[in-house]
Amino acid sequence: MPLSEIDKYIKSFPKTTQILLQEVRTYILNAAPAAEEIISYKMPAYRQNGILVYFAGYANHIGFYPGAAAIKKFGKQISGYKNAKGSVQFPLDKPLPLALITSIVKFRIKEILEKKKLKK
Repeated sequence: MPLSEIDKYIKSFPKTTQILLQEVRTYILNAAPAAEEIISYKMPAYRQNGILVYFAGYANHIGFYPGAAAIKKFGKQISGYKNAKGSVQFPLDKPLPLALITSIVKFRIKEILEKKKLKK
């Protein structure tokens, strides 16, 4: 079976980072099984009625990009991580907050559906 674009992206990192990226990917897909995996802005992204989240590997962290509303909503939970308006950095040398990633993805699904309803 040929590698997907996401598989190729993950394989481009050192082995220990690959494992972490794959964990993030698995938890996103478990939280959003109907989401489509794509590459957008040169990083993995998940689309379901709109972009849910992006993630990316870096030398010292994994960047997770759920948008400004999610960062605001989960501000207390992500306060121990470096974060900005629409992003959070999970250091490679600490356990990933996988339950938090799941909660954020589920929040994004609801948020996008609410916005869609308001447009109708």
